[in-house]
Amino acid sequence: MEAVSYLKNILELDVSENSLFGEIPITIGDCLSLQILYLQGNSFEGNLPSSLATLKDLRYADLSRNNLSGLIPKDLQKVSVLLYLNISFNNLMGEVPTEGFFRNASAMSVIGNKKLCGGVLELHLQACDVKVMKQGKSHTFKLTAIIVGGVLCFILFSSFLVLYRRIKLKKESSSTLPKTNQLTNVSYKKLYQTTDGFSLGNLIGSSSFGSVYKGIINQEKWMVVVKVLNLQQKGATKNFTAECNAFRNIRHRNLVKILTCCSSVDYNGNDFKALVYEFMENGDLDKWLHQDIDNENQPRHLSLLQRLNIAIDVAYALQYLHDYCEPLIIHCDLKPSNVLLDNDMIAKVSDFGLARILSTTNDVSQNQTSTIGIKGTIGYAAPGT
Repeated sequence: MEAVSYLKNILELDVSENSLFGEIPITIGDCLSLQILYLQGNSFEGNLPSSLATLKDLRYADLSRNNLSGLIPKDLQKVSVLLYLNISFNNLMGEVPTEGFFRNASAMSVIGNKKLCGGVLELHLQACDVKVMKQGKSHTFKLTAIIVGGVLCFILFSSFLVLYRRIKLKKESSSTLPKTNQLTNVSYKKLYQTTDGFSLGNLIGSSSFGSVYKGIINQEKWMVVVKVLNLQQKGATKNFTAECNAFRNIRHRNLVKILTCCSSVDYNGNDFKALVYEFMENGDLDKWLHQDIDNENQPRHLSLLQRLNIAIDVAYALQYLHDYCEPLIIHCDLKPSNVLLDNDMIAKVSDFGLARILSTTNDVSQNQTSTIGIKGTIGYAAPGT
């Protein structure tokens, strides 16, 4: 039967009453001139090939007394010249078509297929069980409800976990103050020693406003960050003043703590201004979101829950600055590089050099800013600034 596709011009194919088995090849549809097909009395199995519908000249087809299963192809309704179809005594199932050729009950035989249903009334078949369809839809609905319910439960559980973590950390932070808060004003000499003479080995970042170094201060070996301002840059002194004013009276677990400041002269007699912050072990958010190709041996990855926690941390910080601190502060340059992460991946907003401090009075002239004109990073504007 596999070679039947080569019989393109055959008019009649009769292999009835043999011991043939296997599936009826789908290539039988290539016999475009076939008018008579007799396959009865064999052991063919599998589905009726849908390619039978491409035999536009098919008039007589007998596929009875085999082991065929599956549904009757509905495309057989389109064979307009079909005069007789015998598919009795097989294992066919499902609904018998009711259009085209299948309207004429006397032109076909479907007996001996216990799982067939429907069709025209003259066939006297059982009605198709609507309950089966309803049960299928009901099963789909139940499965969808289970999936949706599972997702909702996961979201609720994650939310409760985040809230629990927030409450726990707030209690811990309120019960104990870090030792670094005990720092007082430091001299240029102390900062020089802390950073090994502001060496390149301790340099962790730089910009037009200055350079940032890491260092160890005091005998307790506290890790700190020293931001040395470039006083040659226009607005650097205002930047220093604004950041000092911003941190003078504010305290929040999601704001980087300024430990102390230094306004002095260096060993060459030049003006020197620096700010000392707590050290954040995991760096800034920008490095976690945008991997450095030079650091392939140290891959970083943020899970969905970590990203959610960071977003909540930043939102808490902004809510405090906008609504609760005195005076109110607008950051004016919020971006991933200004969001730092500590050892527990808690996010803290930093760099208030461009902050706008709002007076509680109605006198607009009392509002303070560290820069004049457009604020923030060039090419970037934070929402609400």
